[in-house]
Amino acid sequence: MTLNVPAHQKTKTKYLKIPLRRIDMKKTIQLLFGLMALSLVSVANPTPPKAKEVTYKVDTQQSRLVWTGKKVTGEHTGLAPISSGSLLLAGDRLKSGTFEVNLKALTVSDLTDADKNAKLVGHLKNDDFFGVEKYPTARLAIASVTPTGDGKYSLEGKLTIKGITHDIKFPAQLKTESGKLTATAKLTVDRTKYGINYGSKSFFETIGDKAIYDDFTLDVTVVAIPSNAVASR
Repeated sequence: MTLNVPAHQKTKTKYLKIPLRRIDMKKTIQLLFGLMALSLVSVANPTPPKAKEVTYKVDTQQSRLVWTGKKVTGEHTGLAPISSGSLLLAGDRLKSGTFEVNLKALTVSDLTDADKNAKLVGHLKNDDFFGVEKYPTARLAIASVTPTGDGKYSLEGKLTIKGITHDIKFPAQLKTESGKLTATAKLTVDRTKYGINYGSKSFFETIGDKAIYDDFTLDVTVVAIPSNAVASR
């Protein structure tokens, strides 16, 4: 297709033929069909709405932390109460959480003799172990959450004991029922990372059968309810 434009040259009128850009109809039709297909896909698979976030407050009366420490000649176990904490869920998935443990209220449960029990509790609370007068609480903050299926998670966080913080990774399982959340986890902690070296063969090689193993375990059961339910009580 051309457009005739008059051009004056001397006394005669001439016309210049200027070609117009031809529209590629085939490409235009393909583009239109592509846009229509994209629109249909967007309608058929809309972006899911963001899951509602709910904060669950730890019920300290129902929650439980059991510690176990082992030595060459046996083991001891007891309780360390969770004094506060919360969990953040998006829909039914865990996102984060924080907990504090009251080390001043640490107990021993395997010794029935009152004097032996009191002696061990006193030793655990002094500076050889947790130094509770200066460091009355331990703290765990969950920083990374990886779902592994069926309510199970791989958790990574920061554990603080005696003012020293280290990364920790551990498995956990959550379930919600009747508006209540229950989480269980087992943590293995190397006490020497937190300056608790008493009786450690890593530091006292000749200690023999008096050695206390570096690792101790924490079996944790956390029960929590939504914060708004707590406020309405």
